[in-house]
Amino acid sequence: MTDFTPFSPTAELPATPHPLADEYARAHLFFEARDYTEAARILAPIVEAEPAHLAARLLLARSYYHSAQLRRAEAEARRVIAHAPAEAYAYLLLGRSLERQNRSEDAAPYLRMAAAMDSSYAREA
Repeated sequence: MTDFTPFSPTAELPATPHPLADEYARAHLFFEARDYTEAARILAPIVEAEPAHLAARLLLARSYYHSAQLRRAEAEARRVIAHAPAEAYAYLLLGRSLERQNRSEDAAPYLRMAAAMDSSYAREA
């Protein structure tokens, strides 16, 4: 049996009821400011604590990509695809990460899949 604590209007509330949400918002600000390395540093523990948080994982992959941490971007994009196979942007990100590693043959199927899922990801021929 668990202890029941009745609501008290005078009880102190935690300073931050959702610290991970606050950290995610902070990471997003760093990403928008193009400080991708700092965004990734903030996001990594969030993703570790909440591995199913797709938005945080995708933003982490994007942060890694833009800070040229391409193997990490690749790994995170693969994790997103494993958990959310309908996430077209993850295929694009994975393909581009592989391309930047000079692995064009490996990238091609992911880029085709991204383009098939979202025509805005198709490249001009």
